Amino acid sequence: MTATTLDLTIDARTIHVPAGVTVAAAIALACDGVALTRRAVGGAARAPLCGMGVCHECRVTIDGRTHQLSCQTLCAPGMRVQTLGGAT
Repeated sequence: MTATTLDLTIDARTIHVPAGVTVAAAIALACDGVALTRRAVGGAARAPLCGMGVCHECRVTIDGRTHQLSCQTLCAPGMRVQTLGGAT
């Protein structure tokens, strides 16, 4: 890791990302482009849509705080992110 990258954990998987990227981008990098963040009440998969915090489809849990907008949150060293992308 260099000064221009940082480590964070997404769904119990440690990843290295460039400094300055959003959590939504880090999720996409960690999941090979399939950036599921949550499931709708009916079970449909949800992922970032607007990228500017309006649609709220990118909500995740960050460091224990639920309903955080991943598209509006910059990654920080040691951050723990939990998605519901894989939940049934």
